[in-house]
Amino acid sequence: MKGKFHGRVARLLGPAFVAAVAYVDPGNFAANFGAGAKYGFLLLWVLVAANLMAALAQYTSAKVGLVTGKSLPELMAERLPRWGRRMYWAQAELVAIATDIAEVVGGAVALNLLFGLPLPLGGLIVGVVSMALLYIYSHKGQPYFERIIVALLLIIPLGFFAGLIQHPPDLGGALAGLLPRFDGQETLLLATAMIGATIMPHVVYLHSALARDRHGKVKQQELRQYLRATKIDVGLAMAIAGTVNISMLLLAAAVLGETGADEFSSIFVALGERLGPLVAVLFAVGLLVSGLASTAVGSQAGSMIMKDLVNVPLSLWMRRLITMIPALLLLVAGFDPLLLLIVSQVALSFGVPFALVPLTMVSAKRSVMGGQANSRLVTVTLSVITALVASLNLVLIWLTFV
Repeated sequence: MKGKFHGRVARLLGPAFVAAVAYVDPGNFAANFGAGAKYGFLLLWVLVAANLMAALAQYTSAKVGLVTGKSLPELMAERLPRWGRRMYWAQAELVAIATDIAEVVGGAVALNLLFGLPLPLGGLIVGVVSMALLYIYSHKGQPYFERIIVALLLIIPLGFFAGLIQHPPDLGGALAGLLPRFDGQETLLLATAMIGATIMPHVVYLHSALARDRHGKVKQQELRQYLRATKIDVGLAMAIAGTVNISMLLLAAAVLGETGADEFSSIFVALGERLGPLVAVLFAVGLLVSGLASTAVGSQAGSMIMKDLVNVPLSLWMRRLITMIPALLLLVAGFDPLLLLIVSQVALSFGVPFALVPLTMVSAKRSVMGGQANSRLVTVTLSVITALVASLNLVLIWLTFV
C-alpha cells in the first residue's frame, strides 16, 4: 500500500517544478548577485522569507486548481464584471511583459558573455528557442514539457555550487544575514526586486491552471492523496529554487564583495579571476538556461491568463511574438541590462498583491473550496504577506518620489 502511494506521488510530481523555473529566472540573478556583491549577507533574510511566502502561495494556487477544476483567472472571471476583468487582465499583461523583459534580456546577456553576440541578436535567439520549447509543450503534452523544464532547472545551479565549494561563505556572516534589517534606500529597492523575482505573480495564476490541466477536477475520495502529493511537489520544487537563489547571494557575498562587480560582464570576469574560467562559464550557462526555460513558462502563463480571464484565446506563438517586442526594443536602444532586470523585478513586486488578493479570497470561500477552504491561520498568513509586500511597494514609492 505504501509503495502504491509513493508510485502515485511520483506520477503526480511536475507542475510545481514548471512554476519553480520562474523563481530562478535572470531577474533573480540580477537581484541576488546585485545584493550579495554590494551588501554581502545583509539581505539573505529577504530571500528566506520570500521563498517561504512563495511556497504557501504556490501550494494554495495548486489546491484551487485541484479542488475546483478551474484556474484562478477562470474563477475571477466568474466573479468580476466585464470592465473588472479587462482591468485585471491589463495589469497582469504588464506584469507578463516585465517578466519577458527580464528573461529575454538575461538570455541575451548570457549569449553575449559566452559567444560575444550583440544583445539584440541574442534576445532574438532566446525568443526563437523559447518558441521551440512551446512547440514541445503544444505537441508532446504537459508531462513531457515538465521533464525538460526539470532538467533545465537542475542545470542552472551547477556554477554556484562549484563556486561555493571552492570559496565557502563565512558562516557567521551568513547567520547575521538572517536578521531582518535594511541599510538605506538602495537595499529597500533590492529587497523589493528580490521579492518580485521570488513571488512571481504570473506563476501564482499559472499553478492553478497547471494542476487543472494535469489532473482536472479531482474526485472527492482521491483529493486527500492528490493534495499530499502536491505538498511534496511544491516542497521539493521550492526547496530547489530557494537553494539556488540563496546560493547566488552567498556566492556573490563570498566572492564578489571585494571586487566592486556591479554588472553582468564584471561579475563574469570576477568569477573567472577568483574561481577559474569553468565557474564563470557555468554562471553564464545557468543564466542562459534560466532565460530560455522561464520565458517559455512565462508565455504559457500569459496565454492562459488572457484566455481564462478575458476569453481571448490568443495562440502561444502570437503572444510570444508580442511580448518579445518590448524587450528587443530596449536592447536595441542600448539600456543597461542589469538595470533593466532590476527595474523589471520591482515591477513584478507591484503585481504580487494583485495575484495574492484574489487567491486569498477564493481559497477561503467554502462555497468554492468546500471542506478544503483555507483555515483562518492560512488566510491570515496570506493576508499578512499581501500587506507586507504592498507596504514595501508604497514605502519604495514614497522614498523615490517624495
